[in-house]
Amino acid sequence: MAESMVSELRGLGAGAGAERHRTLADRAFAALHDAIVMGQLAPGERLPIEELGEALGMSAMPIREALRRLDAAGLVENIPHRGGRVTQLSIGDLGEVYEARLALEPLAIARAAARFDERQTALAGERLAVLDGLIAENSPDTWAAHTAFHFALYEAGDSSWLLRLIRPLWDTSQRYRLALNIARDPHTRFAEREWILQACINHDADLAARAQRIIRLKAGVIVAEK
Repeated sequence: MAESMVSELRGLGAGAGAERHRTLADRAFAALHDAIVMGQLAPGERLPIEELGEALGMSAMPIREALRRLDAAGLVENIPHRGGRVTQLSIGDLGEVYEARLALEPLAIARAAARFDERQTALAGERLAVLDGLIAENSPDTWAAHTAFHFALYEAGDSSWLLRLIRPLWDTSQRYRLALNIARDPHTRFAEREWILQACINHDADLAARAQRIIRLKAGVIVAEK
């Protein structure tokens, strides 16, 4: 890995270490996960265990565990006894990702609409206000706020299985968005988010699922056309 990348990982590892309750493997996973999703580790880049351990200040064992988990999430291709490689991006992979999202996310949002209560309305509203106050489309802060809002809705559906399936697809989609530098009209995005949230507040599961599917289809087309 390049020296600049080693420095980036040292910074990420130090930040992850602020949460003392996390295991070393958790910290390694979080640092590498964020670096991959945000494009700091490029598609195809090798991830040697020894260099990662040095950069993150830990032994080989938690690094191996982190790479195994990243492999399961589709972000890394594991290379036995050597480390891993950041997975490549391709139009075929992108198609599979959005096909899976179209199957899962409308279901998750329909479950959420059927169960939405006042606490969840307040939480989603707060997160939407934070998101709408951010300007830079593809900044880390905007993506974190975007994720926080949508998962406030998905978590209201009370399905741990759906969340486990959606999360890696969501992260992979962000890799494509950043790699292609995609930015959409903020007024359109604002209206779409309000549409979904209001459907959930009204307990209209059919409308929520339909809105989610339409929005996801539009996003997939935009990404594919890039």
